[in-house]
Amino acid sequence: MPLVTTPDGTRIACQLRGEGPVLVLLSGQANSHHWWDGVREDFHTARSTLTLDYRGTGDSDAPDAPYSTGQFAHDVIAVLDALRIDHADVYGTSMGGRVAQTLATHHPDRVRALILGCTSPGGRYSVERSNTVRRSLATTDPAAARRALAELMYTPTWLATHPGPHQTLGDPTMPPHARRRHLAASRDHDAWEDLPGIRARTLVLHGTEDLLNPTANAPLLADRIPGARMSLLPGARHAYFEEFREVASRMVLDFLDEAEKAAQRS
Repeated sequence: MPLVTTPDGTRIACQLRGEGPVLVLLSGQANSHHWWDGVREDFHTARSTLTLDYRGTGDSDAPDAPYSTGQFAHDVIAVLDALRIDHADVYGTSMGGRVAQTLATHHPDRVRALILGCTSPGGRYSVERSNTVRRSLATTDPAAARRALAELMYTPTWLATHPGPHQTLGDPTMPPHARRRHLAASRDHDAWEDLPGIRARTLVLHGTEDLLNPTANAPLLADRIPGARMSLLPGARHAYFEEFREVASRMVLDFLDEAEKAAQRS
């Protein structure tokens, strides 16, 4: 597992697998690359996949200093530079979608096609989760909080046949300060003013039953990003990419194929 040292001296673990054009997969808040364990093989029919452990997660360093989606995006660029990858397709889900927005707006020459899953623009225009959802996650009972998060990620039917462990419920190796830093990074994200400047061909994906990051954020992104396409997955919750992988992964691959053909024609 390569370790890439960023300009500020932080070591970031990255994982490049498969063959073909590179698809960068960006995970959710307080999660390492294991977020993608259940689905990354879906893309290896036509793509290689590149993941990383955000600072504070997995095998990366966990400096006790402010984190931001901009900082995470800089870390992705450092990894791309170290691996000599000039540009890549980018698929970010949840907080990873916020990092992907920052990549596409601040480093447009590095992003070929963009997929934003179960995410939001942040800032005053984003639609926040309800107080009921907040309270369910803020309980002092760790087991109850974990159950609440699992039920926000997956449907009851899926949970009944997939008891876990679930890789999307947070990196258990994270130190407490890193969890707080991740929360602040996601909370403080605001790309609203930058979104109209995205040049990459963009697909917005979201489950219709997502209460963790409300579905209403999907049309906000799609309407704000020029030419963006939106697809909603009926019945899906936050971890649509895993539970509904057969549909969602095919949507992503088809979109990337279309984007690649369009780029060849232009």
